[in-house]
Amino acid sequence: MDLNKVIEYLGSYDGPEMNIMEVCGSHTGAIAKNGIPGLLSSKIHLISGPGCPVCVTPSSYVDYLLELSLRPNICIVTFGDLIRVPGSKESLSMAKGKGARVEMVYSPMDILDMAAKESETTFIFAAVGFETTMPVYALLMQALTDEHIENVKLLTALKTMPEVIEWLCKSGAPINGFIAPGHVSVVTGIHCFEPIASKYNIPFGVAGFSGEEILIALYGIVHAYGQGKVMNFYPSVVADNGNPRARDLINVYFEKSPAAWRGMGVVEDSGMVLKKEFSKYDAGSYNLTQDHKANAACSCDQVLMGKKKPYECPLYGKVCTPLSPQGACMVSTEGGCFTYYSNNRHD
Repeated sequence: MDLNKVIEYLGSYDGPEMNIMEVCGSHTGAIAKNGIPGLLSSKIHLISGPGCPVCVTPSSYVDYLLELSLRPNICIVTFGDLIRVPGSKESLSMAKGKGARVEMVYSPMDILDMAAKESETTFIFAAVGFETTMPVYALLMQALTDEHIENVKLLTALKTMPEVIEWLCKSGAPINGFIAPGHVSVVTGIHCFEPIASKYNIPFGVAGFSGEEILIALYGIVHAYGQGKVMNFYPSVVADNGNPRARDLINVYFEKSPAAWRGMGVVEDSGMVLKKEFSKYDAGSYNLTQDHKANAACSCDQVLMGKKKPYECPLYGKVCTPLSPQGACMVSTEGGCFTYYSNNRHD
């Protein structure tokens, strides 16, 4: 496809107004990095969605991690972004300053060496993520069960994308098209989005992460306005049927459950928890189905649902910045508020 023609079409588009949500936080960053909003017609609006796993993790989950971290012989293990996410009162980073043991890793599998060296310590992995990271957690569970490791547990906040996308559509989010999450689609494939596309007559385009790939996906989505179809613009990485082996491994250890999304409440069947036969590896996830808004002025929930732009939050750029985040969307580098602030976006 001729990229110049794509850019010309998107820049001169004069059809119905279109709100297109990029679900994935990595897409939000790539869109800003490549200056894509500046190439689009004033009738095409890009909206950041709930595809940043840290951003949608409820404060009640962080609060429980904080409670666990202060118990004796407990070590919380997590990825870097989650350490700074605020709960209702403080973050793991603050708790660490008070003596809690919190360790950052780059892979969940790192916890195996940690557990082998300290048999007297219980290591709790903060298992946050979407379908993209679930296969790694399933591999971790496979290692724990095969090697009979007893001092590792998971506190899960695992979420699935199709259910929350449908929830957005049912809840009146002003969306006319979706840039479907490329990383998630590697595992799920594209067919899981077809019922939603058909039901709401909304086009989906699975996109890669280069500027050219995103522009081509936008071209296809705009062309398909009002049509319930799913298009794969990332075939070099995403197979239409996804990765069945990865899904089968996930289903060995995990099952569907309700899940709390930060600021959005509980969405039925949008979570994954350990099956009951593996409950001894769970650190208390089954009871975490509630959320509460830590800061009444924070608009993270509205931003995640596409009902507000980040800069429309009264805290944005004032008391809420990447150095002093008041909400999860400003903490993560994949969060919409972080991306807008870092790239000075006001589109």
